[in-house]
Amino acid sequence: MRLTRVPGLLFGGDYNPEHWPEEVWAEDAKLMVEAGVNMATVAVFSWSRLEPRPGEYDFGWLDRVLELLHEHGIAVDLATATATPPPWLVREHPELLPVDANGTRLEFGSRQGYCPSSPIFRAATVRLARAMAERYGAHPALAMWHISNEYADHTLECFCDESARHFRRWLTDRYASVAGLNDAWGTSCWGQHYTDFEQINPPRKAPGPINPAQLLDWRRFCSDALLECFEAEKAVLREVTPDVPVTTNFMSVLPGLDYWKWAAAEDFVSDDAYPDPADPTSQVNIALSYDLMRSLKRRPWLLLEQAPSAVSWREVNVPKPPGRMRLDSLQALAHGADGVMFFQWRQARYGPEKFHSALLPHGGVRTRGWQDTLRLGGELEKLAELAGTHSRADVALLLDWDSWWGLEAPESMPSKRLELLRLMRSWYAPLHALGITVDLAPAGRDLSAYRLVIAPNLYLCTDEQADRLREFTGELIVGPFSGVVDPADRVHPGGAPGPLRELLGLSVDEFWPLADGAVQGVRYADGTAGTATRWAEWLRLEGAETIADYTDGDLAGQPAITRHGRVGYVGCALEDVTPVLTDALTRAGVRPVADVPPAVEACLRVGPDAAYLFLLNHGTTTAALTLRAPGTDLLTGRDLAGSIEIGPRDAVVLRTAHEGEK
Repeated sequence: MRLTRVPGLLFGGDYNPEHWPEEVWAEDAKLMVEAGVNMATVAVFSWSRLEPRPGEYDFGWLDRVLELLHEHGIAVDLATATATPPPWLVREHPELLPVDANGTRLEFGSRQGYCPSSPIFRAATVRLARAMAERYGAHPALAMWHISNEYADHTLECFCDESARHFRRWLTDRYASVAGLNDAWGTSCWGQHYTDFEQINPPRKAPGPINPAQLLDWRRFCSDALLECFEAEKAVLREVTPDVPVTTNFMSVLPGLDYWKWAAAEDFVSDDAYPDPADPTSQVNIALSYDLMRSLKRRPWLLLEQAPSAVSWREVNVPKPPGRMRLDSLQALAHGADGVMFFQWRQARYGPEKFHSALLPHGGVRTRGWQDTLRLGGELEKLAELAGTHSRADVALLLDWDSWWGLEAPESMPSKRLELLRLMRSWYAPLHALGITVDLAPAGRDLSAYRLVIAPNLYLCTDEQADRLREFTGELIVGPFSGVVDPADRVHPGGAPGPLRELLGLSVDEFWPLADGAVQGVRYADGTAGTATRWAEWLRLEGAETIADYTDGDLAGQPAITRHGRVGYVGCALEDVTPVLTDALTRAGVRPVADVPPAVEACLRVGPDAAYLFLLNHGTTTAALTLRAPGTDLLTGRDLAGSIEIGPRDAVVLRTAHEGEK
């Protein structure tokens, strides 16, 4: 499936012509053509320029920008410009500014300065979205709509009185009666029994720990409140321009928003990704987020923002070394993207992002950055046939936002050290190193397409989710502290693992969180030694067999890892899951897409006529490997077979025979 009607892969970035005198625009368009840019994101933060006074629009400058881009063959990702309200709206209605948990109203002067529940803000965004759609809906440059920008980046929640009223309406819809809420929240604890919904406020700063069930519902509400903002604008765009696709840019694996729910409301998924060049493992972490983006709708997606080099918001903003910009872009394509866009086109001279890199740096066309831009644009043209191809995965990692929010409640948990992303990465990293394609999936989805499913953690587990796992006939691994609570954050009768008890063939006698710095020894049946940190559990076996036990301390001799038929349970936070994973992959018959040495990433995309093997060398030395099948490197045009070498930060994109023809 194609994202837009623009042929090939999308390439370009955020374009902010309002930052520059109009005489610069012609140079921008000329250089975009030279670089191979075929799409520009326009008007993201332009509300105050497009509507300088209430109901008074100034579209003339944007008209000229869109005409200029269209004349040069550049399509437009047109933002609704609602990412930040204009000063006049804020000063006329200061009540739409967000309020923090301490009751402090935040000031205007940054971005996302709004309360998601504000009816004044929402009505104003819908009016502007309609004006934009009516003005530009038939413009030949328009390729897609871009609603707001990076929801929940700065404003995820607001604790004002309007948000309180909205929260109460949300709770009323969810529970129907205050009695139902009291039962779900367990308000008999600490004397919190409510007799009217009007008595309920957001979880503002309180003297002590706040009811965890209230916090869980607040997390759900905050995600839903922002989604309502998105859907209100989308409804207008769909009414006026029903054939123009709509997206909003996600922020990789973001805790605050339930992206399964959000992706269902989008026409296609787009993402902003900023791997840290100073982090030697950043390619693994970002690959996980890219696999999430591909999995959200199980189709190609768009990398809408990345940095050509340094960003502007870390404590130390390290630039990307030579070759890294290209390699990062190819990595996104390898994981299913149908385009790579950047923030931003021309580097700003002022503002908070004046030191954020751009496709056209401050130094202009004489810079290393510009040469990188030219090279990437040329190579994306060579890879045009990738557009619309897809990936196939035999392995899935389960990710559930309700469970994530419950697991990482700020208080009243056995340990704050059991973090979901860390658990997920402990499984994802070795799969990535092996060259095994991984999907992410919600816990309630039909899993029959996979051979191996891994649930790194399902703290909150519903009966329906447990049913899906029971129905799955492949290899299954469940991680620690799973099946603990129901959707209201109430402990399942009989304790953990709740509805997973029969499936796992065990129960948890006692949680055994480990103190900071403590290491718990683990020994497998073949004598292999392992270690766990942060977490362990005292298990009681009810049909499962022991695969590994604890070797020391009070848990010595107790089972640490078990198997019950096709289902494994890891009751601790293993430092290295390789022994468990290797056994599961063998049992499931899962093979890597290629045989790769360390630092080389392998991914496969499949089209109707060919398969495309990406081999990306993230290392700083030349890597050698042997191809399973011959093919043509689309980047160089060379025919390759047998043993090959890939230089440091270099890549091969090998077109091979279709999988079914091998």
